[in-house]
Parts: sequence; C-alpha cells; structure tokens
Amino acid sequence: MANQVQSHRPADQVGPRPAGQQTGTTPTFRPRGEPVIQGINRIGVWSLYIKEVRRFLKVQTQTIWAPAVTTLLFLVIFSVAMGRGDRLILGVPFATFVAPGLIVMGMMQNAFANSSFSFLSGKIQGTIIDLLMPPLSTGELMAGIVGAAVTRAVAVGLVVGAAMMLFPGVSLSMAHPWAVVWFGLMGAVMLAVLGLVTSIWAEKFDHAAAVTNFVVAPLSLLSGTFYVIDNLAPAFQAISRANPFFYVISGFRFGFLGRSDIGDTNMAVVHSALGLGLFNLALLVGAYLLLRSGWKLKS
Repeated sequence: MANQVQSHRPADQVGPRPAGQQTGTTPTFRPRGEPVIQGINRIGVWSLYIKEVRRFLKVQTQTIWAPAVTTLLFLVIFSVAMGRGDRLILGVPFATFVAPGLIVMGMMQNAFANSSFSFLSGKIQGTIIDLLMPPLSTGELMAGIVGAAVTRAVAVGLVVGAAMMLFPGVSLSMAHPWAVVWFGLMGAVMLAVLGLVTSIWAEKFDHAAAVTNFVVAPLSLLSGTFYVIDNLAPAFQAISRANPFFYVISGFRFGFLGRSDIGDTNMAVVHSALGLGLFNLALLVGAYLLLRSGWKLKS
C-alpha cells in the first residue's frame, strides 16, 4: 500500500522542495525581538536618501534654479543700493563682501525647505507610514533626510557661486578652503535638523511657513549678511553674537576673504568653528530624542 502512494508534486517541477518540505520539518526563524538586519541598514539609508534627492530634482527649476535667481537679485539690488563708488568693507568691494554671505544664506534656507517637507507632506497626505514602517532606526532615518537636505544645499551653493563668478566686480577666490567647506556644511546641517524638527512639529504647511518667515528669514537677514556688526550699537552686537547664523555667515565669508568680524585673530574663527560643531551636535541629539519618542508621528 505504501508503494502506491505518489507525490502530488508535478512531474515537470525540478529542483529542491521549498524549505520545510524537504524533511517534513518547519522552517526556523529568528527569535522574536532579535533584529534580522545587523549593523547599519545601508541599503535602506541609501534608498531613503535617493528618494529624497530625486524628489527635489524632479522640480529642480523650483528647488535649485529659482533660489539661485533670487539670490542673484539680492546681490544686484544691494550692490546698486549700497555698493556705490569705491566703498570697501573688510578691505574688499561691497559686491565681493556680500557674495559669500548670500551663497551660504541660500544654502541654509534650502536645506531647511527640503527637510521641513519630508514628514510634513507624509502627515498631510496620509503616507507617513511609508517612512515609519521600513526597517530603519531613528539615526538611519535622520541620516537619509538630513543628508538629502545637505545635498540640495550644496547644489544650490554651487549654482549660486558659479553664477556670481560671472557677476562684474565679484571675486570668489578662497583664502581658507577649509572654512568654506566647514561653515558651509555646518550651516546646511543646522538648518536641515531645524527643518526636520519643524516637520515633526508642524501639522500643516502654514506652520512650516511660519517658522520660515518668523525664524529662519529674520535670523538670516540680521546676521551680518549685508553689513559688519562693528557698525551696530553694543547691545545689537551682543544680540548678533548670540545668533548662530552670524557665525555660519561670517565664518563662510572668512574662507573667501581671509577676514571676518568674528574676532581679530584667526583663532577666533577656529573657536567659532568648534562651537558651531558642538551646537550642531546638541541639535542632532535633541532631534534624535524627539524623533525616537514618536511625538506627533505615532500618536
């Protein structure tokens, strides 16, 4: 009778049987709670990063080229209004003085715009689950979003810088390249993290726009982009020195001109660079704890 038992497996099916059917045992799985992905989920982080980059590249006319044109208009208007004659600031013509500040200001504003859209759009459209469900840790989720925002900031900075090199009277020769790279990246990271926190807190686009209009824009424009703070009254100088945007813009300008209004020595710029790095580290830790708590995302 046993010899008459035939397998129900089709005759034309070749190859080994599925796991658990070869020996009649059930497949083995990892114990519950034990992670399947060990270490960093590099594929997941890269996928999220590419998704965010492709999102702003699909509308690059709005996300890259339009900010470049707006920044150039700032340069033209302020050069005509305040750069008349042979006026020198920090030993250079006004257009050369203001150009680095405009470049890094555009970088920071676009880093904020990119990261502030990530979670907010998901909450409004009901697709936030697409970001929260993949096997990504809190740090990996932050890395993908902040990395894409910094990429957009660098792209805007390169486009604006290339355009300004063609502007009459502007020189972008770098005296200290390390300062250009460091302060540019620190400014982009700072605003990317601030945008991430904003996207977690905001419930509609009006909330994000309020942060842009009442926090980011004033801090950018009142941070010495178009002037040196030595021309201000002592009280306003103290307020300017409490503004982290001031150190980003002045340090970035120092990389081009070799001079800044941070201090009288180059060591003052180095101390500002270290302080800005510590400030960004504190921002990253705060954003990490906020994102891990699931506040306004999972509740």
